[in-house]
Amino acid sequence: MNADSATILLVEDDPEIRRLVSTMMQHEGYRVEVASDGPAMDVVMQGVQPDLVILDLMLPGEDGLSICRRLRTTNTVPILMLTAKSEEVDRVIGLEMGADDYLSKPFGPRELLARVRALLRRAQGVLPMADNRRYAFDRFVVDLDARLLLLSDDRREIDLTSAEFDMLACFILRPRRVLSRDHILDRLHGRQIEPFDRSVDMLVSRLRKKLRAAAPGTDLIRTIRNGGYLLTSPVARVP
Repeated sequence: MNADSATILLVEDDPEIRRLVSTMMQHEGYRVEVASDGPAMDVVMQGVQPDLVILDLMLPGEDGLSICRRLRTTNTVPILMLTAKSEEVDRVIGLEMGADDYLSKPFGPRELLARVRALLRRAQGVLPMADNRRYAFDRFVVDLDARLLLLSDDRREIDLTSAEFDMLACFILRPRRVLSRDHILDRLHGRQIEPFDRSVDMLVSRLRKKLRAAAPGTDLIRTIRNGGYLLTSPVARVP
């Protein structure tokens, strides 16, 4: 996605952070909408469908965790959650609720911009791992080009967030291979794993739940002790 075609919604109650982030993103060519809390965000989203939401965890009234959960009931827009360094438990909960990535405050402008660009690339399928093919595995068909996951029997679409789909693509292109957390995080975010970083584990957990809900009895992603994760099903390319 080109910067000049992307709209970012910043939900942040600190006016100085809103000003600094908005100025920086606009300087990079993005359109920016701002909201100071949940109700203001709802008003903005009545008229704008953002390509990315930057969501502060600590907000007045409805907090970021509740907003994230609410957004995920109807929307797969990428969500970058802003947290304080001491809020490890809340970061994990945020990832469980459906956030795609998080960034701890205080953060540097370059780091924020890198996270934004990575999430927008992923949302558009511009990933170095994807090769625009269709694959069948277990009871599913995945189209990496159209970014669709379907049940093979009735062609029902399984809703995945951009982060969940990219996690699946990582496994599909490397079936029956143990993928370390560092390898997965580098593929998804282009960065190394940090101490106590649970983002990969949370994404795997979310993906597992959706696969099991769509096809009960499946257990397709195995945890390898001290190794990482692997997709247990054979994968075949389909026309």
